[in-house]
Amino acid sequence: MANLIELFDYKTSQNITGTKDDARLDSLIASVSQLVKTYCGNSIVDFYSTAADGEAANNTKTETLSINWASNIVQLTETPLVAVHSVKERESLNLDYKTLEVNKDYYVDTATDSIYRVNSNGTSKNWPNGPGAVQVLYNAGYASCPEDLKLAVIDLVTYYHKDEHKARQTIAGASIQNQGSTSQRNNVAFPDHIKRVLDLYKNF
Repeated sequence: MANLIELFDYKTSQNITGTKDDARLDSLIASVSQLVKTYCGNSIVDFYSTAADGEAANNTKTETLSINWASNIVQLTETPLVAVHSVKERESLNLDYKTLEVNKDYYVDTATDSIYRVNSNGTSKNWPNGPGAVQVLYNAGYASCPEDLKLAVIDLVTYYHKDEHKARQTIAGASIQNQGSTSQRNNVAFPDHIKRVLDLYKNF
């Protein structure tokens, strides 16, 4: 999967011209990119495509959703929604999926990254209940990492590169005590200024 920033982005932002730390920075960029995606519950760039509905690209997301109560809506994991290529449902585990028709059997709400089950006249209808009852093939995300999120990723790479996550460091025999990274009580988390940006892209 794609990293959220490139080594060039990081070195340019930090005014680094040397190459001695490139291997470590490459590794940190990959790790931090995955950490941010995991924290946000959103792949950000991995499933983006400009392909139109019905023209699924190679990097589509297939999401299978279980429905445990009466509901006419499913919320997709990846955001923002770019295109829905197919929606399928099944009444039970021993039945095959049935492909639904857009604006006849379902409605796509790009404002909330949701899919509503409807009747042909547009009235609400519930999805079938059960494990893996709904399957959606779609693209979502961004063509590249948004600039504000890129800044947070860069800061987070620096946070780990300079070992700022460690409460105490010993350098040349001297002990350095880092300030706590967060003002939130009992929360050993990202620094506040980084977390504020990550939360803008987090799926809750």
